[in-house]
Amino acid sequence: MPKKTASVDPCPVPTKVISGNNRLVDKEKNMYPTPMNRCNLPPWAIASRHYNLHPKELEIQGVRHNGRPLFARLEALDAPDARGSAFHDFMDVRYQLHQWQREETPNSRKSLKNSYLRFLRGWLFESNSIEGAVLKGWVESRLGLAPTYHRQPIDDIHSEAYFRYTVERMRGAERTSAILPQLDLLYEFVQYELRRRYPGQTHMTLYRGIYDFSEHRVLEKLAKHRYVVRLNNLNSFTADFERAWEFGSKVLEAQVPLTKVFFMGGLLPRSLFKGEGEVMVIGGEYEVKVLIGG
Repeated sequence: MPKKTASVDPCPVPTKVISGNNRLVDKEKNMYPTPMNRCNLPPWAIASRHYNLHPKELEIQGVRHNGRPLFARLEALDAPDARGSAFHDFMDVRYQLHQWQREETPNSRKSLKNSYLRFLRGWLFESNSIEGAVLKGWVESRLGLAPTYHRQPIDDIHSEAYFRYTVERMRGAERTSAILPQLDLLYEFVQYELRRRYPGQTHMTLYRGIYDFSEHRVLEKLAKHRYVVRLNNLNSFTADFERAWEFGSKVLEAQVPLTKVFFMGGLLPRSLFKGEGEVMVIGGEYEVKVLIGG
């Protein structure tokens, strides 16, 4: 795969985009990024197609500094499974996940027991679950990309659909002690691990099975079967082309920056997480190829 340059080209935010049925929609009703985040790049840049072509590292405020003991430990380990176990052990100690049985009340026990792993497993089972709302909320909070779908399309932050998503997000977050900082460290670990496993690589080819392409927010048609689409702020992909067909009659193929991989199966030991085929991808504007079976 050719190496891409690490720069972000400025791009104007269009006033209108094309909906799934080639209908123009005002940008205010298409959930463009929120104006604030906790990252080194602005939300509009992270969401843009230009970023996906020329990615830069995404640094979430304070995470690398706070995780220095973890990453110093990882540098000394050569085996990937050992690094995955070391990451979980660090999380276990820092957030006292192993002490849940010592708590006096059911809520406090549940707060510690429901670690970052519960949310990964919840997403694997159903991305529109309460756990999915929390994970989408992490993307919105840290990167500034609001969701465009959670149980139903979300077109406006003042809509009933957005309100219901935020309610589920808050209900899920209250179940777990410091879940957003846990997810911060998870993302930073994933990025560290991808850099070690794929040195010099900036993108990977991923696939997503779908049934109805007309439901997607199409921004531009580039050529036959090639489009620019706005994906939800967090999405399920797979690196296995054949497996993608199990989830739809069509498959989207995309070149995904490694910096937009929130989590990837196989980075943690199987004893912790068994979703090897799952790749959770941060959204925005992607150039995709629509593959049709036949």
